[in-house]
Amino acid sequence: MALAVHATILATDGHWTYAEVPLGFWVRDALGLARNHFDRLGHLAQGFVPALVTLSILGVSACYEFIEWWAAVLLGQGADAFLGTQGDPWDTQWDMFMALCGALLAQLTLGRWHDRLVARRAAPGATA
Repeated sequence: MALAVHATILATDGHWTYAEVPLGFWVRDALGLARNHFDRLGHLAQGFVPALVTLSILGVSACYEFIEWWAAVLLGQGADAFLGTQGDPWDTQWDMFMALCGALLAQLTLGRWHDRLVARRAAPGATA
């Protein structure tokens, strides 16, 4: 289920880009925010969901943010539209922080359940 939700978020980004997702505009207007924060949800999911499959997500997210940074250096002013930072100079740091929050949230909320499943599989007589 979590993978399906994450895939939906990524597909939504692929269709509109994070900065242009209509749901993000609705939340922005409803909460009086200065920008479309749909990318924050995307990065939270990027931390949460892969943590369930034990990826080192903060490292993966940081590598992607480096690619964004290099794109910004190479593209100059055109980078804002390409990267969807929406004028936020801290967008890269926020993205990595949200991935970390998602990973921590996954570990805190689902860690015990995961441990029980692993223990049940490792128990003598357990079937694969």
